[in-house]
Amino acid sequence: MSSEMKLRSYDWFGKNDKMGFVHRSWLRNQGYPSDYFNGRPVIGICNTWSELTPCNGHLRDFAEVVKRGVIDAGGFPLEFPVTSLGETIMRPTTMLFRNLAAMDTEESIRANPLDGIVLLTGCDKTTPSTVMGACSVDLPTLVVPGGPMLNGRFKGECLGSGSFNWMVKEKTLVENYTAEDILEAEIGVARSAGHCMTMGTASTMACMVEALGLTLPGAAAIPAVDSRKKVLAQLSGRRIVEMVKEGMKLSKILTRQAFENAIVVNAAVGGSTNFIIHLLAIAGRIGVDLSLEDFDAIGSKIPLLVNLKPSGKYLMEDFYYAGGLPVVIKELKKYLYNDAITVNGRSIGENNQAPVCYNQDVIATIEKPLQEKAGIAVLKGNLCEQGAVIKPSAATKELMKHRGRAVVFETIEDYHTRIDDPGLDIDETCVIVLKGVGPKGYPGMPEVGNVDLPEKLLRKGVKDMIRISDGRMSGTAAGTVVLHVSPESAVGGTLAFVKDGDMIELDVENRRLQLDVSDEELKKRREAWTAPQPMATRGYVRLYIDHVQQAHLGADMDVLRGGSGSEVTRDLH
Repeated sequence: MSSEMKLRSYDWFGKNDKMGFVHRSWLRNQGYPSDYFNGRPVIGICNTWSELTPCNGHLRDFAEVVKRGVIDAGGFPLEFPVTSLGETIMRPTTMLFRNLAAMDTEESIRANPLDGIVLLTGCDKTTPSTVMGACSVDLPTLVVPGGPMLNGRFKGECLGSGSFNWMVKEKTLVENYTAEDILEAEIGVARSAGHCMTMGTASTMACMVEALGLTLPGAAAIPAVDSRKKVLAQLSGRRIVEMVKEGMKLSKILTRQAFENAIVVNAAVGGSTNFIIHLLAIAGRIGVDLSLEDFDAIGSKIPLLVNLKPSGKYLMEDFYYAGGLPVVIKELKKYLYNDAITVNGRSIGENNQAPVCYNQDVIATIEKPLQEKAGIAVLKGNLCEQGAVIKPSAATKELMKHRGRAVVFETIEDYHTRIDDPGLDIDETCVIVLKGVGPKGYPGMPEVGNVDLPEKLLRKGVKDMIRISDGRMSGTAAGTVVLHVSPESAVGGTLAFVKDGDMIELDVENRRLQLDVSDEELKKRREAWTAPQPMATRGYVRLYIDHVQQAHLGADMDVLRGGSGSEVTRDLH
């Protein structure tokens, strides 16, 4: 093996000493020929496949397709597993384990003889966690998103996985859906391999990595079961080998301009509020200065172009047939840094010069957008001194400026116990306040911010109310929901001191969220407050509680921000 290319894997496989013998000889038990150890770039295929992660259940097959591409280009592919995060299965929330998966990814890459990385992702947290981990090592890296499911079907109509479940209570109580109806919907809502086909967090993350320049063009929207997704996977395998030869590391792609492009694109597609917390964490790993306020300053005035649930009516399959993300990027060219480099070596502007829109009801134009200003708004006020967020495109216009009486739930268990009590003093003008669901308090910051409305109000026909919490909301959900309140209640943020009957003012246009309680009264409440006991005393969860940062910083762990690089100087013998 020649050291002229300065491959990182040379230190494992290229030396004719005892350790070279050890590293090569044990791998030979899988039948690799000698030329695999003779100067081929070693490509790690980071696979988040798991049968416990339904959205990633097809990635075992995709890994084999990527390997074909790596071998085509003269590379040596080696697949490895990392912690997989199944949004629909894991308790209490996959967000608790995002940082664990990022740690797993980072250390698996650093500890092994890898020159380049392909990340196989799909379900919500598998994309940001693996990108975070890869950023902390900073090798040439390319993402292959697993792709969305085909459209769900129910009684002859399209059904969005991840969106219908938020309506089950309402459908049962108000629209008289039977148990048989719900079962039929359950069977038909997720009818193929892939992740949720709404513009939920998984689809948002796929759009995010394409907008950042980390995928080949057009990767985000191709359905998981479309043969073109496998073509993209094989081409990605070929390309990562070339990236290694070119020395195209993540830090060359993930510039400040790339992050700003992603914020613009996220606004235009109506992406999930979870995008904020994940992009902040990625920026913290790669060393780009990004703040919560940037999401408002850069994205809030961007028009909504994509007509997908939960902000619209279509699904990802329709988005792909209409032309996919390349059409959106082309429409947004006056808002973007078009010279930002991408993994194929060309700029994002060069990659997206010629896409054609085949359905303007799905992808609107800049001249005639679905909404003029649809990006995520960042709120400030005494209730959220370090910020909170709301997604205007998924909210009720009439509630965007509102003053209402607080109805407070101290925990999610308190909410479940009392929300449907007929005697609960609540009406549609009230503001539901949920505490204890932030990063430290839950722990893990679950997607419970869009709590169901009280049964008695649903029966009255009420569709939406203002809901405020220090938690998150699923990207598949909609409503006038204020999220990510920071500081959270568990660390003594003002949210901890809200009481039933307090008046709360929301003014999205002026970016204001205010608790109408005097400073003197808040001081008294703070002095009388006792911090809750940590929810864990040992293991990873205790480490998480001790080190997780607040939402406005991306909820990464303080000891994980930045990176350690790819060099490992000590050997195993």
